[in-house]
Amino acid sequence: MSLTNIFKEFPERKYIMYGGKGGLGKTTFSAATAYHLAKQGHRVLVFSVDPQASLSDIFERDIFGQGPVEIMPNLFAQEIDADQHIREYQDEIRQKIIDMYGLEEIPEEIESYIQAAAAEPAMEESAIFDQVVDIVVSAEYDYYVYDLVPLGHALYYLSMASVYDEWIDKITKLREEMEEYSQVASVIKRDRESEEDMILKELLDIKYRINTSSSILTDKEKTAFFFVITPEEMVLLDTQKAAGLFAKYQVPLSGFIVNRVIPPELAQQRIPDYLMNRLDMQEGYLNRIDDLFGDQVLARIPEFERDITGLPMIEKVAEAMFGPEV
Repeated sequence: MSLTNIFKEFPERKYIMYGGKGGLGKTTFSAATAYHLAKQGHRVLVFSVDPQASLSDIFERDIFGQGPVEIMPNLFAQEIDADQHIREYQDEIRQKIIDMYGLEEIPEEIESYIQAAAAEPAMEESAIFDQVVDIVVSAEYDYYVYDLVPLGHALYYLSMASVYDEWIDKITKLREEMEEYSQVASVIKRDRESEEDMILKELLDIKYRINTSSSILTDKEKTAFFFVITPEEMVLLDTQKAAGLFAKYQVPLSGFIVNRVIPPELAQQRIPDYLMNRLDMQEGYLNRIDDLFGDQVLARIPEFERDITGLPMIEKVAEAMFGPEV
């Protein structure tokens, strides 16, 4: 099986993810995959959930926080601005409080709480996760290519869906119980019903969006997840551990891509000793990769002569991954 065959044989896999340690080439492969699919005539969105995203650098376009930006026909790219999303979320909360309770302005103590909550370390991750839900639920594209954060944070995102779902279930149950008690107070019954209905509607909407997103992440029919690795000791050790953890969350693993392979034909030339040593070491790790992952290794991508930036270099990577365009 190769990358090309996977995309041909499983066209229903619309959600494409590249994961792995930081700095291995996930963003590069995400951009190249989106480029390849767009060239095939599909409408594609590649987006980054990494706060330190580099899609702007790769495409040589300033796309941060600007929503989906058209890079070329059929290819759109997006870098999520978590701070902007947090500000929008704060404004939304303020407006809902004003609407629900008929206030003219937000009380000072509530405003202080809203500001303090935005400073929590988990708020950025929550904002990014929330926007990812918005993106995938919209269903505007044929393919969605995720440029995931490094492994540890990716596992955090995957676990957030189940945590949020459990929390929403508890809050929804509490709200339903409160609604039952409120019916005893007949004088304010009508107002309370209206208020509680708004809250329950909001909670159920959040639950729907979270369940939709999390079901995509673990859907073997719709999702393809690829690990990016390099022929290095620590990378292999970390990838083995991560693969087990991803399996715990039932993420469908489609295969491994080996990046930055030094062309072995260099050994036939006169090269410095250090480079010959690197080739010897690489051969050992490549053999080990084959032993560990076997036919799950879908592609070996060579080390390129320059950084991958701009569409011409992205095209080169796409050809290395999928073969030349026909």
